Amino acid sequence: MPRPILVLDLDGTLADTAPDLLDSLNHCLEHAGIGPADPLALRTYVGNGARVMIERAFEARRHRLDPPRLDELQAVFLQHYIANMPGKTALFPGARGLLDRASDGGFALAVCTNKMEAMSVRLLEGLGIAGIFSAICGADTFSFRKPDARHLTETIRLAGGDPDRAVMIGDSRTDIDTAKAAGIPVIAVDFGYSDRPVVEFDPSCVVSHFDEISLDLLSRLGAKGG
Repeated sequence: MPRPILVLDLDGTLADTAPDLLDSLNHCLEHAGIGPADPLALRTYVGNGARVMIERAFEARRHRLDPPRLDELQAVFLQHYIANMPGKTALFPGARGLLDRASDGGFALAVCTNKMEAMSVRLLEGLGIAGIFSAICGADTFSFRKPDARHLTETIRLAGGDPDRAVMIGDSRTDIDTAKAAGIPVIAVDFGYSDRPVVEFDPSCVVSHFDEISLDLLSRLGAKGG
């Protein structure tokens, strides 16, 4: 029988990547001759990728940004971000404890993120935890991505897990909608990058710290260890 599995989103769920992404955004804006971004105003866009962050920063200043210029600035952003990872990025409090707890309880572990796969692997390697995951699947791993349910179900299959014995953890509506579409219970963390309270999206439950996620909770949600 396939192992039960715990699948986690990356940015805003497993790791606080916002400081580095905002640093790369400001590098990009400096390249464009624009002043730094307001970190509080743009933090909720961090989980939507570089392109959206750049667009929002330009909109906030009422600067015009045509597609070729956006392509150029996105390349500047990504070059800076990749060159400096893992930088200031750190796991959220309690994340490593949860991963160890789940693994010791018989769960396979996987990451399902809309960050590019190679970038995700490199970041997790920099954080010293890439090796504990049975699969790390990004936006370009398959021909589909979250909120397409197949991104999650294929991540589970690639990791050797069982979709009927799976739980996802995420911080956004995208994660919650993906899990629901796949028929998989989803735990939402309320410390991530959502622009609205995650409880509004009706996840299976909401937690404020990874210490709240016990093996008993995972079992009650339907992913029994062993």
